[in-house]
Amino acid sequence: MSKKKKGNNFKLLCFFLFLSGLIQTDASFGVGGGVGVGIGGGGVWIGGGYNNGGNRNAVPGSAPNRVAYNALQAWRSAITEDPSNVLKTWVGSDVCSYKGVFCSGQSITSIDLNHANLKGTLVKDLALLSDLNILHLNSNRFSGQIPDSFKSLASLQELDLSNNKLSGPFPLVTLYIPNLVYLDLRFNSFSGFIPEELFNKRLDAILLNNNQFVGEIPRNLGNSPASVINLANNRFSGEIPTSFGLTGSRVKEVLLLNNELTGCIPESVGMFSEIEVFDVSFNSLMGHVPDTISCLSAIEILNLAHNKFSGEVPDLVCSLRNLINLTVAFNFFSGFSSECSSRISFGFDFVGNCIPGRNLQRPQPDCSGYSGGAMSCFRIPTQPLACAAISVGLREGNNDYTSSPP
Repeated sequence: MSKKKKGNNFKLLCFFLFLSGLIQTDASFGVGGGVGVGIGGGGVWIGGGYNNGGNRNAVPGSAPNRVAYNALQAWRSAITEDPSNVLKTWVGSDVCSYKGVFCSGQSITSIDLNHANLKGTLVKDLALLSDLNILHLNSNRFSGQIPDSFKSLASLQELDLSNNKLSGPFPLVTLYIPNLVYLDLRFNSFSGFIPEELFNKRLDAILLNNNQFVGEIPRNLGNSPASVINLANNRFSGEIPTSFGLTGSRVKEVLLLNNELTGCIPESVGMFSEIEVFDVSFNSLMGHVPDTISCLSAIEILNLAHNKFSGEVPDLVCSLRNLINLTVAFNFFSGFSSECSSRISFGFDFVGNCIPGRNLQRPQPDCSGYSGGAMSCFRIPTQPLACAAISVGLREGNNDYTSSPP
């Protein structure tokens, strides 16, 4: 009996120890499938989730998530207005559940807060998001400047800060983001000159329109491999660089409208064999339209309106087979050919010129008193144009203006 009693006591002791272990052991299931088993406040976590009994407000324990959490919370503290409550989900340890934040595995790869109407500043801590590929923040009210720390964003490829209230000189830090291919700074208040290095960087899109940039467009503009270059609605002055087009660029859209550009359109513009949109309207460009524009076989929209061009609209320009819209309104053109006449009902706007016998032209005194037609622009009068041969000749004559991008 004594041995049996002792055996029963031992079993009873084990049972009480087991119950005590259940009480002291924190076994919890975390959001996202994580399972935690903690003893004495510690924990072993499998498959993510939240520590501290599944509390999603806990600060993450793993190093990558903790860094991302701290970076985003620092940024959230710098945002003073959030009228749409976009950031109300920015609480807790699961940074990948935050609205506008996208992850691959445990790493933040994209932030998209377009049209969130947030007011605040960009913080240096965002550079800690080392795997960030995309940062889209257009249509907010961010002010100040882009932190210099952004040059550490080695994975960043797309930076869209358009339609904000950013200011100061051109953000040089963007030139040092090593893998950046898309730069959109439109509709801000940046000012001053733009650096030559911008057009040596391997960007696919350069969108700087609607700022307050001034000065001449850097002469290495033609070096850029970008498919879209938009410098419209600034205060650029001087001439369009003669290197423009000489590198055989694959550019598809060039928009220089509403600046203070003067001089002629360079003959080299005809070397943009893939360009679809070319808009230099609302400047003070003069002289004749170069015949080499007829080499723009893919051009669909050509806008030369509101300048001081003169002479005749080239017949070769009007014969471009893909041209949908040709606008030469409010210049001093004195005529156009029968080929252009046949396009009048197909997107050809020529009002406000000096064309005899046509309606809606300038008053004769304005036309007779204009001397811009005497301006000398380099011209290649070859007809028909041999575009390939002209390309070789122009390159040889302008080697001083081009260099290979790094």
